[in-house]
Formats: sequence, structure tokens, C-alpha cells
Amino acid sequence: MTTVRVAVIPTARPTFVVDVARRRAEDARDTLRDLGAEVVGPGDLVMTPEDVEHAADTLQEDVDLVVHVCASFSDANPALELYADRDEPILLWSFREPGPVGDRLWLNSLCGANLIGHALVRAGAAVRLVYGDPDEPQVRETLRRALGGELPPAPDLPAGHRARADVDEVRESLDRLRGSTIGTVGDAPPGFTPSEYDPEVLERLLGLRVEPLSIDETFARIRAVPDEEQRAEVADATAARPSLADLDPQEVSRHAAVTTALRDHSASQAVAALAVRCWPEFPSQLGVCPCSSLSRLADEGLPTQCERDVYGAATMLLLGALGGGPTYLVDTVDLDAERNIVRVWHCGSAATELAAEPRNATQFVHCNRKIGVAGNFPLRTGPVVMARLTEDPEDSNRLRLLIASGESILAPNRFQGNSADVHLDADATQFVHGLVTGGFPHHTVLAWTDVRPALRTAADLLGIPVIEW
Repeated sequence: MTTVRVAVIPTARPTFVVDVARRRAEDARDTLRDLGAEVVGPGDLVMTPEDVEHAADTLQEDVDLVVHVCASFSDANPALELYADRDEPILLWSFREPGPVGDRLWLNSLCGANLIGHALVRAGAAVRLVYGDPDEPQVRETLRRALGGELPPAPDLPAGHRARADVDEVRESLDRLRGSTIGTVGDAPPGFTPSEYDPEVLERLLGLRVEPLSIDETFARIRAVPDEEQRAEVADATAARPSLADLDPQEVSRHAAVTTALRDHSASQAVAALAVRCWPEFPSQLGVCPCSSLSRLADEGLPTQCERDVYGAATMLLLGALGGGPTYLVDTVDLDAERNIVRVWHCGSAATELAAEPRNATQFVHCNRKIGVAGNFPLRTGPVVMARLTEDPEDSNRLRLLIASGESILAPNRFQGNSADVHLDADATQFVHGLVTGGFPHHTVLAWTDVRPALRTAADLLGIPVIEW
């Protein structure tokens, strides 16, 4: 019997729990060896450009299967460099979250697979997903079949449902949206392909334009905030969010300057949404995380987006125009298949009105950076809609619309930041696999008002396809 040769490429990022990621990667190699594979590839985590070069040398050899192990979250650049030109599907392996309830995301492995899937599918490659830890029987069975040439299937992408809203009302809503401006700060983070956008498609389809501001200009405005305005914002923010008083006063003061500068800029440009490159420069150069500043502006009625996600901003504006109310941009980070639950999360920029208990919407330090200021509270319960505008791989001149629905159920804040357990109406496993293999962004928008009929009608009017779980 011929031995199957498998290239195992484990990527990670040092802001996550690297020792656990390293053990998961080694367990993954051991599992494949136990199943009879010959494992080749780097012996340690791939985290630097030099590591990527070494991994690329492995792929010059004859291999039967490439398994990209998402040992922790990482951006998509290594995968794009390694696999964009390969013909065979790449098997992405992501793990469950191992940390205790209330701690930070130790790995964020599933989100990493989601981001890599978007980048590779957009580049014309194909991916498949295996989700779970190396000791799980269903994971071993999926891998055994993959070694025999039977990769896990990519779920069919479902079409939109029939129920529609009044066409004239939706057309009026779209007309009101046209002419709006999305403010941006900085460029897309490196390797974050969902944060890239086509301004011509955005303006032609939705009538939205983008008003950019560089990181350097933004920081100059933050540093120029007068002391009295900074102190006034500290006082106002602390009155609304008493837990700020428990944090480092200098970080809270910098947070106030960020809030003030972003608020003033947004008002002067009359932007309808604000998408900010929130790292690495804010924590590394300014010594502050902007999460709570984005939350504060969201509480004031301005939809905000982290990681400079412009199509995420467009999705939030569309939902708002259709009556969706306040929304939040989230990652899908964990799957509980037995309970049909997906867990969604982001670092802590949710409006406090979206908290399960707004009066107890604690402000804290950022989960990975360990500096202020970011929210740390669970999200509101109740029926929810998940939506996302994104590129259409079949037609570069249009977008497509992802829709899903479910219920955010009462649960502790599973991960530090803002999280929710969402019991999906559709099959949660199919949804997660569809996100990854269908090339959808790692960000979706969570709304607590059911505007699905209006979303479907808007898609009809815009001539874009709907994928609805």
C-alpha cells in the first residue's frame, strides 16, 4: 500500500497562546502519522517571513495532500504565498478553543481558517475544512478519508428564501443610503483580504463613497486634542462607564483623546460610518487600543468597524437603512455542533446598548494587547440576523449577500471582549463549513431586528445573489 505524503504547515501569531498552539500542531502531526501518513514540513510554527520561505521549500517536493494547520489565528499572507497557485484543494484544520470561560481567545483558530479561506477562494484556489481537536474520533475519520483521497465536501451554498418586503419602501431606503460616506482610518491590515474593497463597485452599487484619513494624520489629530477637551471626555465617558475609573488613568486619557479626535473628524466629514485600522499602530505607537472609542461613537449613533472593514461598514449601513437598528461586527470563533451553536466575538468595540446588561457593560484592557481600553461584556440576547456584503467570485463587478438567522441565547461572556452564543436556525456545522469553503469574510454583522425580507428585496433591486442559511 502506497504511503500518503502530507505537507503539514502550521501557522500562528505570537499575540496568542503560542505554547498551546505549538502543542496542537505537534498533536496534528502525530495524528496524521498514526493514520499512516508520511508527514513533511516545518517542525515548528510558521510565524515569520523566513518561516514561510522554509515552508515553501517543503512544497517543492512531491506531496499528496497539503494540510494547513491553523495552530492559532494568523493573517492570510502566508497561505496566499504558499498555495495561491496550487491546483488541488487545501485542507484547513482549525481547533476548538481550549481556554476557560471568560478568558481571552487562546487560539482563535477557526477565525484564522475563515480568513485564509476568503483569501484563497478570492485568489481562485479551493479549500476544505476539518474542525476539531486531534483526539476527536470524527476528526480522525475525516483525516483518514482525506488520506484516501476523499476530502470533506464543500457545502452547497443555499439561495435566498422567498419572503420579500415592499419593493417601493426598500427602494426608498436604498435611495436614502445613496450619497452617504464611509470614513476610513489607515489601510487594510496586512493579510486581511476582507478589509480590501473596490470603490467603484461600492459607489455604483450602493452610492457609497469613501473618505480616507491616514494613520499619521489621525495620530496628529489625536495628539492635538486640547487638554481640557480630553479631561471633559474622560469625565463624560467615566460617568457613562464607571468601570473606566478602575483602569490606568494614562490609558483612559489616551482613550479619551482618540474618542474626541475620531468624533470631531467624523462630524466634520459628515461620515455615516467609520472603519478604523485598529492595530498594530494604535497599541504599538500610541499605547492605546481604540475599541472603547469605537464603542463610544457607536453609542452616539455612528456605526463603527474595526480592522478598516469597508464592506463591513457598507453592510451595517444597509442594515441600518432597512430598519436593522444598532449592529455589531463579529468573528465566528467557535462551533458547538451538538447544540447547533456558533459563538461570535470581537475584541470589545460593541455599543454598550448591545450588552446583555447595559448598566454592567464593563470596560477593561484589550484581550491580547493587555492595555486599555476595550469592552468586556456579553452581547444582548434575542433573535438575531447575521449578514455580510462581500465580493462575488463569479462576477468582479458586483457583490453578494450572506444572510443567516438564529437566537442569541443567555450565556456568560465566553471570551474576553464581546461574545454571544447564537443558536442558528440552519445547521451550524454546514454554516461554518460554508463560510470557509465558500470564501466568505471572517467578519459578519450581527443585528437584533429581523430585516431578512427587506434584505432579500434589496438584493433583488441591486441585482446581487443571496446566500442564505
